Amino acid sequence: MIRRAALLLAALWTAPAAGAVDCSDVAYEGNRYSICEVDAAQEQLRLFLKDGEGQVYGHFSTLEEALAKDGKTLAFATNAGMYHTDRSPVGLYVDENGEEMRLVTNAGPGNFGLLPNGVLCIRGSRADVFETLAFEKAAPGCTYATQSGPMLVIDGDLHPRFLPDSDSYYIRNGVGTSADGTRAVFAISRNAVTFHQFGSLFRDYLKLPNALYFDGNISRLHAPQLGRSDAGFMMGPVAAVVEDAGPSE
Repeated sequence: MIRRAALLLAALWTAPAAGAVDCSDVAYEGNRYSICEVDAAQEQLRLFLKDGEGQVYGHFSTLEEALAKDGKTLAFATNAGMYHTDRSPVGLYVDENGEEMRLVTNAGPGNFGLLPNGVLCIRGSRADVFETLAFEKAAPGCTYATQSGPMLVIDGDLHPRFLPDSDSYYIRNGVGTSADGTRAVFAISRNAVTFHQFGSLFRDYLKLPNALYFDGNISRLHAPQLGRSDAGFMMGPVAAVVEDAGPSE
């Protein structure tokens, strides 16, 4: 009995630590998605846009190279908010370099202005998606924040403009958060989907009360667990999970 207990204790002691992020490919309602789930209470979830010299990272590879100099690596990354042609954020953006752009509360053209839109706020040991006006009222004091739109799910309801019979199909990506702020789930479709289908993924499959759309056909994912790191033209804001790099061999 003592020997069995000792073996069990040894097995628990030597078990590998859980990864910083859990990514998987799933199918739901006839569509395919890649999903990366983050424990915001435990992991280093951050936003990135520019380096210390004010240069836009733009690519996952560029960000990886910069992090490697500090002994860090990317466990996951995705584009995280709409941007202008110069890669500057369309709406609120805050990171370690300060506030790059203010909160935008008025309606406007394109998906960003399809109100209600929202904000991903990362602070302390939690991450939350807020509807923009609720964010303005709460003033939560985010360490990192990115505004995008439209909201996909608002307090358990789909965006009121989403139509079940829509014929607008695109690759789409976004993020949803749990009520306690510990669970942040990032998703990107692997085939073209409607807003209604994408919002339903967060509400009905992932069971998240609030979710925010990031972007459409430009959407990209870096997920080593899935053997995927999308390349292409330069991006604006990037959400990423950062972890300490292992010892070099």
